Amino acid sequence: MSKGYEFGSILMLLALFTFSDATSQTVNQELSNIFNELWKLDVNRLKAGTDYKITLQGKARYIPHGSTSVVDRASSPLFTRVDETKLNSITTYACFIKLLDNYERSTGVAERVTAEEVTENNSFLDAILETAVMKRAYRYLVEKGKSHSDLKLFKSQLYYMWFRLYHRDRSGGEDSSGFEHVFVGETKFGREIMGLHNWVQFYLQEKQELLDYKGYKANELPNEDDHVLNVQFSWHGLVKPVASAFIGVSPEFEMAIFTILFLTSTEKSTAAVVNLDVYQLEMVVHRHGHSIGTAYPKLLRTNNRRKIIHCGEQSDKMTIHSQFMAEPLPNCQSMKKVAPF
Repeated sequence: MSKGYEFGSILMLLALFTFSDATSQTVNQELSNIFNELWKLDVNRLKAGTDYKITLQGKARYIPHGSTSVVDRASSPLFTRVDETKLNSITTYACFIKLLDNYERSTGVAERVTAEEVTENNSFLDAILETAVMKRAYRYLVEKGKSHSDLKLFKSQLYYMWFRLYHRDRSGGEDSSGFEHVFVGETKFGREIMGLHNWVQFYLQEKQELLDYKGYKANELPNEDDHVLNVQFSWHGLVKPVASAFIGVSPEFEMAIFTILFLTSTEKSTAAVVNLDVYQLEMVVHRHGHSIGTAYPKLLRTNNRRKIIHCGEQSDKMTIHSQFMAEPLPNCQSMKKVAPF
């Protein structure tokens, strides 16, 4: 027996719990690789249970788009606590939060961007470009020939993609941008919520009692330390039947992955399946010309089921955290599932 097995005969391995799904798409391994690099570099990602706490409560029921009649399966907010002192002490979050009140909520109402708001936009881009996450994303895009090696030109590219105003509702002036749609949220004709895929905005709107969490949307109960969730909520009296968002991740991480997905495709709509940490996601981006129309993660499954592999007779149990399916160990006799961690 090898030295690694001398002191134990029962090993607990964390592995992917695989599913057979005839409709599953091929995983984009290249995007998975770069996104996992960025995930590991995201030192500003907040820690569940420490920096914030959520309570999932009930599973939301199906409602059609446009409906305002919904059964509330959550009597309490999704976020029960967020360490705002820490949030505001991190430059990228602090700059990000300043942008959230710069927009008209309704489409059809022209946006008026002040000089102060332009400065805030640039300060946010400057802040994220200083992070390891965006530096790695930038290098990747330059290597792929999708961005210029001049950092100033890359910043201009980011500004055009995310902050350029355009018409979403043709009845009014320039009323939307990629940043507003994805991170802030909009309403259409007073009947529909569009966008709002950001956890910080979700929390702040809950805190102001403008947003009401209705429950999670998943076949199985998610974990309260999950970093990606599908949820249902109401906002300013309108209901979003299902929305998806990262939880706890930094603004620079989301900007980086959606920018990469946008720039590495020329399709009007792009959907790529990726394995990110313990999550399998469908990453979606729609373009509006040379700007972001929308971008969001769709949670397909969480590969966080544990399997126990028995090898030998008796020993203390040891837990090994691994992102990928482990190969069976020599002399393993049996395997069984245990509850999700």
